[in-house]
Amino acid sequence: MKLADKKCSDGGSVPPLKALRARKLLKQLGRGWRLNGKGHLERLYTFKDFAQALAFANQIGAVAEVEGHHPDLYVAWGKCKIEIWSHKIKGLTESDFALAAKADRKFLPLRAAA
Repeated sequence: MKLADKKCSDGGSVPPLKALRARKLLKQLGRGWRLNGKGHLERLYTFKDFAQALAFANQIGAVAEVEGHHPDLYVAWGKCKIEIWSHKIKGLTESDFALAAKADRKFLPLRAAA
């Protein structure tokens, strides 16, 4: 099963992923994802203007609501940065990688239309 097809959990009932497992899951994500200095998943998406960046952020917000798993979103002119981690355990779970893959799935049609 692909990461983007997995259902997210609230992350509070599982321990944080070990570094080796996190690196393996990171390789399954699209280009652009990285582990930042805090150990969170992060990716910067770029767009031709503010309206597209905001529309993308709203799409990710809708996915997050359905999944019950909420990333931090930073929107500026022509860009939207997503930062994901499981707040309850202060670390990464497989759900974080699933949400990242779902974000990529939303971005691909936008990139093709540009």
